[in-house]
Amino acid sequence: MANDRSTLTSSEREKASVFHSWSAQATINPLMVKDAHGVYVTGEDGTTYLDLSSQLVNTNIGHQHPAVVRAIQEQAAILCTIAPQHGYVSRYRAAELILDRSFEGAAKVFFTNGGTEAMEHAVRMARLHTGRHKVISAYRSYHGATATSINLTGDPRRWPNDTGSAGVVHFFGPFLYRTMYHAETEEQECERALASLEETIRFEGPTSIAAIVLETIPGTAGIMVPPKGFLQGVRAICDRYGILYIADEVMCGFGRTGAWFAYQQHDVKPDLVVFAKGVNSGYVPLGGVVISEAVSVTFNDRVYPGGLTYSGHPLACAAAVATIEAMQSEGIVENARRIGDDVLRPELEALAQRHPIIGDVRGLGVFFALELVVDRDTKEPLAPYGGSSPAMNDFVTASRNEALLIFTNFNRIHVVPPCTINDDEIREGVARLDRALCVADKYYTGS
Repeated sequence: MANDRSTLTSSEREKASVFHSWSAQATINPLMVKDAHGVYVTGEDGTTYLDLSSQLVNTNIGHQHPAVVRAIQEQAAILCTIAPQHGYVSRYRAAELILDRSFEGAAKVFFTNGGTEAMEHAVRMARLHTGRHKVISAYRSYHGATATSINLTGDPRRWPNDTGSAGVVHFFGPFLYRTMYHAETEEQECERALASLEETIRFEGPTSIAAIVLETIPGTAGIMVPPKGFLQGVRAICDRYGILYIADEVMCGFGRTGAWFAYQQHDVKPDLVVFAKGVNSGYVPLGGVVISEAVSVTFNDRVYPGGLTYSGHPLACAAAVATIEAMQSEGIVENARRIGDDVLRPELEALAQRHPIIGDVRGLGVFFALELVVDRDTKEPLAPYGGSSPAMNDFVTASRNEALLIFTNFNRIHVVPPCTINDDEIREGVARLDRALCVADKYYTGS
């Protein structure tokens, strides 16, 4: 007989029965949510929070968009699920809408349940297409949590999961603020990162490398917008050695940076594009791979050895169709670009003028990061790489007290609201952030 749970609070029942992601289970303190609308989330206690996190940077069209909710309801009334070998309207319509917004030569879409599965399949396709096994990715990256994708990941979550036998090689991508190349300008950082990548390829063996996998703009690792020419240089290196270029757009795609896909802002054409999150704002789990014609034809007469029971689930695809159509008709992508250029960037830069603890402001669209440091001259981070600190913990508590949902990682704040946010909501969010940062200011030791 189950234990009597009637005397427990909702939070106690949650912690007693649910195993949470990326957490020490005894220390979690989840916000118990009642509902959410637009850019606001309401807790069970009635507190309404301004969501500058987009949850996990996925609610690009905000919470409970009526057109998407209606599309899910209408699809459920017709067809809730069907085996993936069959076809139906919402799946091919979702694929068409994605392809129409993808690179020239994009041929087909393979649907998955999320981003990590999409990465697994993109790498599998690249290996089968090229007949090679190794894959290169960056240290400052996150590509998922399953076997291949966690090995591709560069951040510390890889360490306890790293098999050391997945055929993955890491290199340092460009990041001028914490340059590994002793660069003084973006141009130098770009040139030296490309030289390092090519040298890595030479020493690993060009004919052994199937693909280079890069987040177009690394997300969880720090929202580092690549310098002008870097991704074009990666494309040229791939072409030189017969290597496929896989663009990870799971976090930065579907309007987040003010474009349908972030790679479009760098004038490059990948061979495979991994997507998820923003394709339907996470309303129903969905991810996928956009496949070039050259890779697609590899499997015209050769069986692709991969699949999923829920590949292109009807409810998920109906949500994707409604999301993309809403983004198009309501100018949501354009709003993200305008908000970033005209409101969010200047507001965050003004915030940095008031708080020396902010060492760097960087980003694009509604995809920004604040680098927190104890000293601007030394750039010593407010929390160590791979960990937290009392200072960051105090800031997180202060943010919760300001009814602000914020995304933090190590010593960084990621300001990543829904693409639908308006000017006044941004300014209110920054005002709350301003007050929360006052708590962290006492940890600054620089001049």
